[in-house]
Amino acid sequence: MMKLEGSIVDVPGTKLGHAHNEKALTGCTVVIWEDGAVCSVDVRGSAPGTRETDLLEPTRLVDRVHAVCLSGGSSYGLDAASGVMEFLEQKGIGADVRFGVVPIVPAAVLFDLSMGDPSVRPDRNMGYLAASLASDVEARQGNVGAGCGASVGKVGGFERAMKGGLGTASISLPGGLVIGAVAAVNALGEVRDPATGEVLAGPIGDAGELEDSITWLTKRPFSFNPVPPGTNTTLAIVASNANLSKSQVKKVAEMAQNGLARTIYPVHTLHDGDTVFAAATGGVDASVDLVGSLSAEVVAAAIVRAVKASESAGGLPAYRDLAGGRQGGESV
Repeated sequence: MMKLEGSIVDVPGTKLGHAHNEKALTGCTVVIWEDGAVCSVDVRGSAPGTRETDLLEPTRLVDRVHAVCLSGGSSYGLDAASGVMEFLEQKGIGADVRFGVVPIVPAAVLFDLSMGDPSVRPDRNMGYLAASLASDVEARQGNVGAGCGASVGKVGGFERAMKGGLGTASISLPGGLVIGAVAAVNALGEVRDPATGEVLAGPIGDAGELEDSITWLTKRPFSFNPVPPGTNTTLAIVASNANLSKSQVKKVAEMAQNGLARTIYPVHTLHDGDTVFAAATGGVDASVDLVGSLSAEVVAAAIVRAVKASESAGGLPAYRDLAGGRQGGESV
């Protein structure tokens, strides 16, 4: 895998903002395009929680969005998008409908109610705060925003899980093309480094060692029910400054899902709601195949960085806590 640094905010016209409650272990993340961005989505997990994703299909009327909100809190967290809308409306940002503006803010949520205080969820106020803090220099990772209460490796149950988190990465090409992604990693399965195959975070065995999720499943093929359905989900947003149509951005979102497949095992399960948004701000001519292929690489890098930047919380250990060549984690 390419060595990718940077953040989604490296994409021109893109701002990133987070808000979270460290005690309750939940939060939300917002990506804003004040001038709008062509956007679509690909949903492959079987337990998604989403808002306004239908309008992102190529045959729908609206072809530009002004923000995308990723949130914890399960379905309750969809309320955070209302706060993002309120903030953008106050700034006069949105689709002009003659009687005012309507900000277009699709959203998706992950399940983090098993962490911290389940009675506290991202709401309208938290979404507003995240939007108000959005900037073109934000690059924090780990236990921030929608990754605050994220966890991974729950194929063995919550008691064997590890801390997930939020990561971001980008790549810039000599011709001016920039692709960036942000991912909130809250998977049922484990996270592996696609460059080495190393399991970075996953179910922890009885002796404190990392176990392989697929092996775990094959040992328990008829009794697998470690967590309630829909209590996981990895969310990602990938953006570029390519000149792309809505149908082309849809294809990019589909190809970007390969970033999840390269890093998360198993992925797109009945227990996950995996969702990838893709957006294009325009300015540079580039083929769909190039943008889609690199988007998968950038999403994979963001997922790896999310796990490596995470810190132990809610009783769950993090990547950097494990012994054996992991001391200090990665510089992110």
